[in-house]
Order: sequence, then C-alpha cells, then structure tokens
Amino acid sequence: MARLAGRSAIVTGAASGIGLGIISRLTAEGARVFAATRDQEDLEKVNEQVDTAGGFVGELQQPGVADDLVSAATDALGAVDILVNNAGGGVICPTLEHTEETLAATIDNNLWTTIRCVRAVLPHMVSREHGRIINIGADSVRTGLMDHTMYNAAKGGVHAMVTGLAREFAGDGITANTVAPCYVLTPELTALFESGNAPQRLLQVVEQGTAIVPVGRPGDPSEVAAAVAFLAGDDSRFVTGQTIYVNGGASMG
Repeated sequence: MARLAGRSAIVTGAASGIGLGIISRLTAEGARVFAATRDQEDLEKVNEQVDTAGGFVGELQQPGVADDLVSAATDALGAVDILVNNAGGGVICPTLEHTEETLAATIDNNLWTTIRCVRAVLPHMVSREHGRIINIGADSVRTGLMDHTMYNAAKGGVHAMVTGLAREFAGDGITANTVAPCYVLTPELTALFESGNAPQRLLQVVEQGTAIVPVGRPGDPSEVAAAVAFLAGDDSRFVTGQTIYVNGGASMG
C-alpha cells in the first residue's frame, strides 16, 4: 500500500546501511526521496541501489550547507514533507581517550548536523502547515553502552530536541519524533567483521550491545526503517515529541 504517495522526503546519511534501508522503505511506500551524502562516491552508490528523486553532497554540520540542501530538495521535489535526520556517526572510544578532534567530530556529525537541517527545513514546513521531522537517535543513550559516553552526549541532544520542536510547532501541523535503535547489524559492520580487521575493543562493544537485547540479536536496518515509515505517514499524526526505541527490549520503560 502506497501510504506515502504524494509525499516527498529528505534523508541524510543516505549511504549508510540504515539510511539505505530508510530510503528503500519510503520509496516502496510511494514517497519521492532526496538523498544527502557526504561525498559524490557515496551518492553514486545510493543511486545504484535505490531509485531516488535526486541527491546532494555536502558537510551538513557546516553553516549554510543544510540551507543549500533544502533549497536543492525543494527545487527537485517541489516540496519537502518529511525530514529524516539519519546523518551521524562518531568516534566510539573510552571517554579519556577522546581528543578535541574526536569530540568535535562526534558532536558535529550527530548534533550540529541535525540542528542545522531542522532549522533549514522548518520555514518551508511552517509555510505549508505540514511536516514530519524524524531524528535517528540511539538506544545507548538509555543503556549506557560501553565506550559510548561522548556519542551519547551528542545523541542525547538529538533526543531532547524533539520535545521542544513538538510543542513549538504543533500548531503548524508539524510533528517531531526520534527513532532510537540499538546495535544494528549493517552491511558495513558485516563486511568489517568478515574481513577479520575489526578491532578487539569494537568486538567487545558489539558483544555487549547484543548481550543486553532480550530478543537475542542485533537489529536490522529494515526494522528501523519501518518505524520511520510509520512516523512519516498520516497514521502518526497524533504522535509527536516521542522517542520510539527499536531495540528488541534492550531498554524498556
């Protein structure tokens, strides 16, 4: 069923396993999707796998770049109904091993990118009195997963943002929610593990991240995408300011 027919979406971090899963699900449900990546090679990989309505390359944490993204997307799509803030990634390591550079990268990639994209798209959504803002957060914000402290500081801001947005823009027909997955087995991680080059510390993080999931396995990108698709559509019109944990029960409540 094409529940998103006639809707248009921006998906950032489009080249990641979760990003591709989200684009695949949204397009399958009838949405036209504009993909944003950090470099041209990544965008080409996306276009090889998914039929997008256009794309954008840029460092979204930098001032002005998110505005260029929204401008390009509205030119290509005519309107933007849905923003999925999936761009992220950070340095996962013990707190005291972080440097100024790794801290900046972690905050920039996750929090500043999301802030700038939200601020860029809001005037357009307000003018149309309709919008769906969906942030991709992290279950580790609640579970305190090994080596995720600084990453959680960034993702915690991503989580907290939606409550303010939800209250401030409810009268403009805009909802704002977070989808927070636990450890997800993406194609990138699968390839790293199969190569035999995964650092031992990362293997320990993954082992812990899987062990705390009652369902007994990591998540799949399609399961994250399913939650995003729900929040993107009309069935979620009374759901705003929420964080939906896609985590197999790793954290509850």
